[in-house]
Amino acid sequence: MKFLDHLEEWLIAFLMGAATFIIFVAVVHRYLSGLPIPWLQDELIQINTSWAQELCIYMFVWMAKFGAAYGVRTGIHVGVDVVINRLDTPWRNKFIVFGLLAGALFTGIVGALGATFVWEIGHTEQTSADLEVPMWLVYLAVPAGSWLMCFRFLQVMVNFIRTGELPKHDHAHVEGLDDELGAKA
Repeated sequence: MKFLDHLEEWLIAFLMGAATFIIFVAVVHRYLSGLPIPWLQDELIQINTSWAQELCIYMFVWMAKFGAAYGVRTGIHVGVDVVINRLDTPWRNKFIVFGLLAGALFTGIVGALGATFVWEIGHTEQTSADLEVPMWLVYLAVPAGSWLMCFRFLQVMVNFIRTGELPKHDHAHVEGLDDELGAKA
């Protein structure tokens, strides 16, 4: 399970960093191409960065789908639980399990519908405008991210049934800082 957790985190971090870098390069390229320096303009205009925006949009879609699954696992999704927290413990627990099952069902259905769409579009010749990659690769983010999110809902539910605890995000906690401080002491 740790492997999947780390893969999820590294994929999100890589996509975020790469998209930021690509957009930065494209913006600097666009700015420098507009400078009235003839030799620089001539060289830069020959470099085509029109694909950068499309690639970053696709990277952010993948990042958002896997980020949503990460949010379920770590408890950082926004939730309105004022009424549920006021219920007696047995009723509260039943509503929490129902909510987690509903989330798993919904994301499982979205994943299945997304997989059907990817299968159908995979049998066409449709490609993206600038990158010219098959569109099924782009849309594969929907079933992959949705099924991972479904798995995370079920994982949280099983853990809740076993321990009675939900993942809770502590905004003041910095992961790895305790280890760093312990090593210096």
